[in-house]
Amino acid sequence: MTTDAPDAWKQWHEERVESVSAPYGPLALTATHWIEDYPDGRLPDIPGKWVADPDGVVLTAAEGDGLTVAGRPFAGETRLAADSGPEAAARVALGEKRLVVLVREGVWGVRVYDPASAARRAFRGIEAGPYDPRWSVPGRFTPYDSTRTVRLGNADGRERGFDLAGELVFPLAGRERTLKVARRADGGLWAVFADATSGDTSFRFRFLFPAAPDAEGRVTVDFNRAQLPPCAFAAHFICPLPAPGNTLDVAVEAGERRLS
Repeated sequence: MTTDAPDAWKQWHEERVESVSAPYGPLALTATHWIEDYPDGRLPDIPGKWVADPDGVVLTAAEGDGLTVAGRPFAGETRLAADSGPEAAARVALGEKRLVVLVREGVWGVRVYDPASAARRAFRGIEAGPYDPRWSVPGRFTPYDSTRTVRLGNADGRERGFDLAGELVFPLAGRERTLKVARRADGGLWAVFADATSGDTSFRFRFLFPAAPDAEGRVTVDFNRAQLPPCAFAAHFICPLPAPGNTLDVAVEAGERRLS
């Protein structure tokens, strides 16, 4: 352990609390509407008409609907692709609310972020830590020959494809353990895992984001930085559940555990 590891973890934790409680952070999500569920194009509590086709979403609105697009009052018809930037920068807004267009496996939807959400007002913090060097261990990433797409349950009850890039092997609590992991755009890894604390003293599953492995596949696996998934903050997220084999039979008493 380096002498600054606890301080670095403390800063990481403080930044996480600030991020999730931001005006358009995950606590602000109040709805996710899949447009195919509303054939008439009228989404609950959202003005305008929203119609999806394979290429995007067509929004039609009148002046009295109160919508803005790119910061300007909007009336007429416009085509929307999926938002790719931060939620606060979503093109469509209704007052302080941001209406984020998304697509998952060809299904288009609209998410509502409201800074005045009840969850954001009630937030008191994230139960986590303290930093313990025993939960930071060396690991080795072995990529698959090609990406393996598996169907996983999601927090909203639907199954979706999830691309697995390889396996991460590491020692923990006296035994070698393995997690199947995805790769992020920056080369880092993403593990969705559960453990013996899940659903008891911690949320039912958590995320872990190790850095990009080096040329020999070596990477630090630091469970002190295990994160609550977005669906721990709002039920309208569609977080993937752990892949088969990604439930550890050890109590990982480190990292983020649950909301305070």
